[in-house]
Amino acid sequence: MFKGRFSRRFIQTAGLLAGLTLAAANVASQEAPLDRSFCVFDPVGANGPLFAITRTFQPIALREGVRLNLRAYTDEKVAAEDFKAGQCDAVLLTGTRAREFNHFTGSLEAIGAIPGDQEMRLLFNTLSQPNARQFMINGNYEVAGIFPGGAVYLFTRDRNVDSVEKLQGKRIATLDFDTASLRMVRHVGASVVGSNTANFAGRFNNGSVDLAYAPAVAYSPLELYRGVRPDGGIFRYALAYMNFQVIIQRDRFPDHMAQMVRDLSRERMNEAYQIIEEAEAEIPENEWMYPSDEDRARYDRMLAEVREILLQDGVYDERALRLMRSIRCRVDGSRAECASS
Repeated sequence: MFKGRFSRRFIQTAGLLAGLTLAAANVASQEAPLDRSFCVFDPVGANGPLFAITRTFQPIALREGVRLNLRAYTDEKVAAEDFKAGQCDAVLLTGTRAREFNHFTGSLEAIGAIPGDQEMRLLFNTLSQPNARQFMINGNYEVAGIFPGGAVYLFTRDRNVDSVEKLQGKRIATLDFDTASLRMVRHVGASVVGSNTANFAGRFNNGSVDLAYAPAVAYSPLELYRGVRPDGGIFRYALAYMNFQVIIQRDRFPDHMAQMVRDLSRERMNEAYQIIEEAEAEIPENEWMYPSDEDRARYDRMLAEVREILLQDGVYDERALRLMRSIRCRVDGSRAECASS
């Protein structure tokens, strides 16, 4: 599944994540190395690119006084549960799955809250600053790094499904652990087909569902073009903005280590965005579907309504939503929501 240039992109991504995480192991040499476990979610498992690249950094970490014991997980849910049970000292998860460990950072994938890369850059830069550490900590958990995964788009097998109204009754592969996605799909009158990160692509490609949502970096390696072609398309409107998060058990690492990772992530952020830009550029132009400015404004209002409902239900963190609204208005003060800012 991971071949050629598509495999290289995932190896690039893996190297970026692993490099940022393991560079933080550059601590003072100690008489005996610290044994620490790092659980890595990789859809391919121990033979996958994320795990393979992470493994190459083990000797580097050991020379700096940390013996990293790596574990590969193809099931993100299991990785999260093992981390919660204390069987992992650190873990790499998607932002949505990370919500149970940090309500604030778990709200950064809020639907419609980040329209594009410019807003995401401002958000990540803000949260990597030392004075933002208070938002990274939840009890013994600390988010040591947040990395962009790109805008989440709606993939359809039928280009005629080009409006919210036409979603009614359609089957959408929906992450069954994500309350926000479940609420959104039901809000537009579509049918939820409970899925996970391991099976949603297959269901879309074989026609078991009519639509799915994913970032552009998933298009080639997960072969989503099989579901899009010949009659489908990709709706170029950011439903959300995906991210990956490295979370650590605070009492298992030196106190300064998490901030070191955040500093490094800020320095190398352009590499992550280059990967995203290349992935979007590889999608054939004729497969993109562009909503009108009027439709975009309408979708913005609809997503804002659902975000408010999810906020009231306790799914999202109010501080995170306020921060992202401030950033949206900083980038585009003409937005209707910015009138009262």
